Amino acid sequence: MSMSTPGPERVPSTVKVDKTSGQGKPPAGGAKPGGKPGAPRPGTKGKGGKGKPIQPVKVSGGRNWGPIAVAGAVVLIAAGIIAYAVIATVKGSRNWEDRAADIEGIVNYREQKNPAIDSQEHKDGPQTYVMNPPVGGAHNQVWQNCMGDVYPEPIANEHAVHSLEHGAVWVTYKQGLGADQVSKLQKRVEGKDYMLMSPVASLDKNVSLQAWGYQLKVDSADDDRIDQFIKDLRLNATKEPNAACSGGNTTTGPVAATAPGAGMGQQGS
Repeated sequence: MSMSTPGPERVPSTVKVDKTSGQGKPPAGGAKPGGKPGAPRPGTKGKGGKGKPIQPVKVSGGRNWGPIAVAGAVVLIAAGIIAYAVIATVKGSRNWEDRAADIEGIVNYREQKNPAIDSQEHKDGPQTYVMNPPVGGAHNQVWQNCMGDVYPEPIANEHAVHSLEHGAVWVTYKQGLGADQVSKLQKRVEGKDYMLMSPVASLDKNVSLQAWGYQLKVDSADDDRIDQFIKDLRLNATKEPNAACSGGNTTTGPVAATAPGAGMGQQGS
């Protein structure tokens, strides 16, 4: 039996690989030992990605109420101004009788249609009046000077009523009222046309204001209704428009008695 000469020794070829995926192929993504399959390497993005990752933009679905609130406030302020202007215009267009009627506590003697109050007859000597102080009725021919005059003593009703007929407001106070109260009244009268002031004996209130046919009595010189009375009735309540308040009587005290029947029947200024 012949023996063959052995040929060159065949060495099987080998391929060096890392861990396989179970099928002899390296895992996808080239993960390092111990890493998660398919995880991207640090500093890289996913497939084909370049640069930093894009952050999603958050879009708010709510309204911006700030400008809306400001606009609403402006509208409300404008509406308030318009409403105030309308009310002021309406009030300003009302006649003085309506404004006077709004003064709490005022007495409108004109409504009584009482001849003893409505009479504008001129009579000499002392007269009798239906209220104290009087707001109208027969009176002496000479009026009391009412150019902001402040009389420290009582004056004659018969002259003062004539001043009311001319459109003056007569401010009176209870004789003996405190000096501070008298001073506050005096500031409202002194130097103002168609105004006069004097004390009255036995007055039932501390302060009483008279215009022709109207009267307001209050407890204090601090009462705001005093100013309202003066504003609404001074000159407006006149029975003789444009009649003078200067050139009248400036003395205090009662009028002197006259003979019966003297000075009867005179009418007007």
